[in-house]
Amino acid sequence: MRIPGLLVLLFFCTFKPADAADIGALQQQVNQIAESHRGHVTLYAENLRTHETVAIHPDEPVQTASVIKLAILYEALRQIREGKASFSDPIALSSKDQVPGSGVLLFLDTPTRITFKDALTMMIVMSDNTATNLAIDHLGIENIDKTIAALGLNNTYLYKKIFTPVPPGVTMPEDQKRFGLGKTTAREMATLMTRLATCQLGAPAKPEDRALCGAAQKMLHLQFYRGGIPRYLDTLPGATEESIANKTGSLEAVRNDVGAVSTKQGMVVISAFTYDNADHSWGAEQEGEITIAKIARVIIAAWSPEGLAPWPQ
Repeated sequence: MRIPGLLVLLFFCTFKPADAADIGALQQQVNQIAESHRGHVTLYAENLRTHETVAIHPDEPVQTASVIKLAILYEALRQIREGKASFSDPIALSSKDQVPGSGVLLFLDTPTRITFKDALTMMIVMSDNTATNLAIDHLGIENIDKTIAALGLNNTYLYKKIFTPVPPGVTMPEDQKRFGLGKTTAREMATLMTRLATCQLGAPAKPEDRALCGAAQKMLHLQFYRGGIPRYLDTLPGATEESIANKTGSLEAVRNDVGAVSTKQGMVVISAFTYDNADHSWGAEQEGEITIAKIARVIIAAWSPEGLAPWPQ
């Protein structure tokens, strides 16, 4: 009977969560990085194992840019889960659907067909704007926003399709001109990423949930744009191509990245937004992306100094 008691004693002696001074030091590091950025930063990051957090104005509404595509992906999983859609659904692509910006569907000969899964994959991996609009049409923008509201994300909203006029008779909310495509907060988008990373699609859980989440997570692992959260993390000990799942968003004066990072100490979610940026460039050394990368690096160094880990199965 003494052996189990000894094991319990050893556990409490060896397991030491970060104390207040450690958490304060990390927050100070993050604040210093943000203060040196020529623009504004909002942040919410959480260690999902210990529930420690660091944050900068986490409830400030900000422009989503393409980060709102996470909400579209979540709604796609929800509708597939309920039998209202399928990854194999055929999606027609015509010339009128093709819009500028990121992606490759703009350059395809039309008319042609792709699957719904193809559209979602290109929406996430390459942030394809045409694919995003096709996904919005397939799901219904009102359904996407209804699900966002049902999740309690009261400051998150998808206003319209990308590079597409507002349909006649549709009145936009008053704040649409301020936010453009969509609005959110760092905390709310972290909540959405947490659901995708930990496979919280609804209660009760269904047998097919794991496969659905796995398909979505694979898309997020293959994110093409890696200048933000993954920049300094991809080369850490233990990192694999599936250690990080993230989605970026970029506008001229905006750089955002929301990701889940699998570490030796458990899952970490980082939701970072920069806006009113002085650097409007589109090169590899873009200041907004580097600011996010620096923040991600100090967070992971504090919460998992041993490095990253393969994605949990």
